[in-house]
Amino acid sequence: MLIVNATFRLVDGVSDEKFKEIDARFQEDFAYQQKGMLRRTTAKSEDGTWLVMTLWDSVESSDGEKNITESGKAALTAMHEVIDFDTHKLERYFTL
Repeated sequence: MLIVNATFRLVDGVSDEKFKEIDARFQEDFAYQQKGMLRRTTAKSEDGTWLVMTLWDSVESSDGEKNITESGKAALTAMHEVIDFDTHKLERYFTL
């Protein structure tokens, strides 16, 4: 299995409530449509940094071709619009 952690801050002006709405739609319309994606959890630290932890059944699944429906494409676009990619960091952990 593979654990992928993404940390980031939101772009200025995006409220936590707005992000939670976008994240819920992203999770339903995009993330859980991906083959091999087992679990996804979103959390926020005290300093305002967000964490999204995704558990995959394999490295191949995480790197594989994505299943993107029209609603998934809209959810992905909305998510990209609220993440400050200057603060985005992605880490991959391989389970033992």
